[in-house]
Amino acid sequence: QVQLVESGGGSVQAGGSLRLSCAASGRAFSRYAMGWFRQAPGKERECVAAISWTGSSTYYGDSVKGRFTISRDNAKNMVYLQMISLKPEDTAIYYCAARRAYWHSQWADEYDDWGQGTQVTVSS
Repeated sequence: QVQLVESGGGSVQAGGSLRLSCAASGRAFSRYAMGWFRQAPGKERECVAAISWTGSSTYYGDSVKGRFTISRDNAKNMVYLQMISLKPEDTAIYYCAARRAYWHSQWADEYDDWGQGTQVTVSS
């Protein structure tokens, strides 16, 4: 089990950028695939990006391709989500999630541990 703490959320205008960070506890962090999910009011939780153990494989949701970049630093037990060209529809609570597997997944129920989330608000 890993404990996850997100940071970096906030309020920005459309077109702006934010970088989310997720700090993970536990020595086995490098053995977890990681994902960033988001949930807007009244909507289902969706995967925006995910990354494998080594970072060699990534996944992006269609709505964020070309704008979001996921990365990880296993030496620091950190995962990041760089977001550019933000749109009002990106407004949501963003969650970091860990999966005890090499490969990432886009499905929330395949992740084992979750952070508390960080709010991202994009105004037009």
